[in-house]
Order: sequence, then C-alpha cells, then structure tokens
Amino acid sequence: MTIPSALTIAGSDSGAGAGIQADLKTFSALGVYGTSAITAITAQNTRGVFAVESVSADVVAAQIAAVLDDIPPRAIKIGMLASAGIVGAVAAALGGYEGPVVLDPVMVAKSGDALLAEEAEAALIETLLPRADVLTPNLPEAARLLGREAARHAEETVAQGRALLALGAREVVMKGGHAEGATCIDRLVTADGVVAMEQPRLATRNTHGTGCSLSSAIAAELAKGAGVEAAVRRAQAWLHGAIAAADGLDIGGGHGPVHHFHEIWI
Repeated sequence: MTIPSALTIAGSDSGAGAGIQADLKTFSALGVYGTSAITAITAQNTRGVFAVESVSADVVAAQIAAVLDDIPPRAIKIGMLASAGIVGAVAAALGGYEGPVVLDPVMVAKSGDALLAEEAEAALIETLLPRADVLTPNLPEAARLLGREAARHAEETVAQGRALLALGAREVVMKGGHAEGATCIDRLVTADGVVAMEQPRLATRNTHGTGCSLSSAIAAELAKGAGVEAAVRRAQAWLHGAIAAADGLDIGGGHGPVHHFHEIWI
C-alpha cells in the first residue's frame, strides 16, 4: 500500500487541539501519512497558553532535512514559527522543495496569547509568504500582515486577499470564521478571480484548532493530488463536519477541540 505523505512545520499544543497534534490528526483522518518538524513547545489546554519555548532554529532545520531526505512529502503545511530565526531556517530548509506549500500565518492563539514575535512578522512576509502556494489567514491575521484594519465586509475581504497576492502568495483563502452572520464564508482569492465557499455558522465554543486543521486539511488534499479549489472545498466541508461533531467530545472546560475523526468514529 502506498500512502501519500505530508509534512507539518508548527508548534506543539500539549492540549492536542491545535498545532502539530491537530495537523497530524487531520492528516490521519484524511488518509495521509503525517510527518512533523516542531518549532516550539507550548504549555496549553482549552483555557489558554501558559508557557512557550522555541526550539532552536538549527534543530528545526535538522528535523525538516531528516524528513525531506527519507520521507519526501507531497505537500507541506507551515503553522506557528515563533521567531525570526525559525522563519529564516524554514525558508532556507525548503529552498529546494518543489511541492505545494500551505502557509497558515499563526500569530495569536484563540485565547489571545501571542504565538509569533513581532520582529518575525517582517521575516515571514519577506521570505515565506512568496513561497506559499496557498495562504490561509483569518481576517485579523490578514489585516496584521497588511498593516490595515480587519475587513468588515466582502469587498474589503477580497481587496485584502488581492493585496496578499501582490505580496507573493499564489492563492489566498480568506477565512470567514471571525466575520458575523448566519453563514461562514471562506473566499479563495486567485489571480483569476474569487470563489466563495459557504457553510452554515455553527453555535459552539469548541473551535480550538480550526485554523490549524483547515490548513492541514488543504495540505492533505493537495498531497492526494487535488487542485487548490477542490482541496479547499473538501477541507472546508470536512472541517464543518468536525465542528458540528465537536460538542460530542466534551473535552476541557474552555474552547475544546473539533472532532477530527468524525467521519471515522463517533
């Protein structure tokens, strides 16, 4: 049996709802073998982040090199990078990689805790954003990357997506989770136009790791050979199911995780 593989480069979440743990669950749920390079260790649970310690840039680079040398991924997802040194190390380590890269610009945890140093933001924009085949910011992240206020309506959302294309990203998924209304709309912004993908907005507090899970689901579908639009559609539909089933897990007392294995077990 041959199974496609994908690599996640991200931070560890001790509560296992987001970060590396969510990415590996997502890969497994979608039939992809997951490998990882850990950029930071976080002490967190459903209520918040209590400590963060970055892994050295050299060790991050060594993890990536080890995976690329022996288990070449068909797609790579990049999440939390913590510091400018790690951003640079990841950019250098991926210098010869030709497969698709999904970049989730993780800056702030759902609890409000910072996950990317301010000085690292410029490095991310300069060195990794142009390497992204798919960039997946939520509305606050897109605004922060552009130095603007968060988009308030569809026209501003699309305009910010196009501005991110101008910075080098090949395609941008402007996630609609932070917007308001009965419908959650993710917009795929490309050089050819905009595709709006809608799902009913669900009433639940158990949404920890949704951004990580969506980006890793897109990477998983790309690893299986899907085109970008098909990968985003499948990832969004799968995540909607994971959110819908999240309350059934009853994990923690804060923002619980989504149900990554809702299609496999209940």
